[in-house]
Amino acid sequence: MADMQEEAAPLVVELPAGRLRGRTEGGLAVFKGLPYAAPPVGDLRWRAARPHPGWSGTRDATEYGPSAPQMFIEGGDPVLGGHGSPPFDDDCLTLNVWTPAPDAARRPVLVWIHGGGFVSGSGSLPVYSGETFARDGDLVVVTLNYRIGPLGYLSFADEAGEADEAEGGAQPANLWLTDQLAALRWVRDNIDRFGGDPDRVTVAGQSGGALSTASLAGHPEARKLFQRVILQSPPLGLRIPAPADYQERVDAYLRCAGAKDADELRGLPWPRLIEAAGGLFAQTTRWGYWPTPFLPVRDDVTLFRHPAHTLLDGPAADIDVLVGWTREEANFGFALDPGYAQATREQVVDRIAETFGAGQAADVYDEYARTRPGARPVDVLMDLITDELFRVPCLELAEARAASGRPVWAYQFDLPAPAHQGRLAAAHCLELPFVFDNFDNWAHVPLVEGIDPVVGRGLGRSMHRAWIAFARTGDPNHDGLPSWEPYRTDDRTTMRFDSVTLPVSDLAGHARRLHRRRPADSE
Repeated sequence: MADMQEEAAPLVVELPAGRLRGRTEGGLAVFKGLPYAAPPVGDLRWRAARPHPGWSGTRDATEYGPSAPQMFIEGGDPVLGGHGSPPFDDDCLTLNVWTPAPDAARRPVLVWIHGGGFVSGSGSLPVYSGETFARDGDLVVVTLNYRIGPLGYLSFADEAGEADEAEGGAQPANLWLTDQLAALRWVRDNIDRFGGDPDRVTVAGQSGGALSTASLAGHPEARKLFQRVILQSPPLGLRIPAPADYQERVDAYLRCAGAKDADELRGLPWPRLIEAAGGLFAQTTRWGYWPTPFLPVRDDVTLFRHPAHTLLDGPAADIDVLVGWTREEANFGFALDPGYAQATREQVVDRIAETFGAGQAADVYDEYARTRPGARPVDVLMDLITDELFRVPCLELAEARAASGRPVWAYQFDLPAPAHQGRLAAAHCLELPFVFDNFDNWAHVPLVEGIDPVVGRGLGRSMHRAWIAFARTGDPNHDGLPSWEPYRTDDRTTMRFDSVTLPVSDLAGHARRLHRRRPADSE
């Protein structure tokens, strides 16, 4: 009876913005739907995140806030089963906190930034619940919603009067990044009231969330807001345009929406904005490339460098880094596509030529085919996309950090998914249920169907505890894991997470050496 009363007991925390009422869930203090910035609606659409004005009385914090507007597939998709669910609303700038207790313990803090190709996802999804990390690691965990798709990745910097006091008088192109910065400032100013230490913050993310994390590291405030990063499958191989280069997409989106400028767009309901994003998908998709209709922009206001370079020098060079990828990242987007299954060698060689040049393309195809006996053209294509978008840029980050004596740990996730006759293999996103060690929350996800529960529990425990150790100490080692040495240029130790987990020297050496043959190009 006492336990039931404890679970039902309300929890009240006093913040500068106002009083919050959360509740106890599973022995943890949980606060959901906390506003960390002003609602970006009306005139604040396509403006940098502003401080929240606060509230009077006691605000209920027992339910998640709406997710950012995004496309929604009724019935889900064959890989993730969906990556965002209603309710959606453009008043979406909220975060969620899990903590062992809102006391003065000053625990390490883990901030999770969801991915989703810049167009989907939510910090309110059960798969990203902070419960396991808070309970198992004595951490304070924060997840957040931020603007995605057209509301987060479009910019109208040429508008008259668009100077933005929130970003030093300049108009930022990356509104999503101003949201994430606002959330981190909220953590700095408030997390001690939830039992967290604002001076021990790890920012972690996967896919687009990992690219966000690397982008944040390049902001002048970064070193004051967090000390460690975990980059899971960051697409560091993306080309990040300057504003002038990105303008073509902004103009194309305006045409898709049937609007002449931002003022007209501000008058449209958000479902119409999301509908227009489908048109931009169609216009920007290229054969053999991961579809990314919306992209970060090097605006010299919020993002000054390519995210692949932000952790190499300057203040962010001292940030502890854990980085990794899955062995078959690109299978996520291509392995189940019947159109790609019919790809020919000639098509794939032509695609390789766009990266390596026509003179090397056939030889590079053969090099890829040799590493995978019986490889079909689509298999070579998926390996190429995995390498150029994820694996090789991650290796280059690790190489550069190691060469300068900066701490970096590297991993590759190798466990193949049995789903869809094994065609997905170790696809993009497959490491997530292991990292969070919360397979019950993934029961609806086709990607994890058929995984041996014994393997799932063992590998989940190993990865989950490594992430906890890193967040607590900056070192992922724990007593249930083989010794994991930092990545160094003399041995290139990479932890291979599989049914048997072992450190391997130069695990992705073939890809690293092969991609040295790419023609040099600019950032």
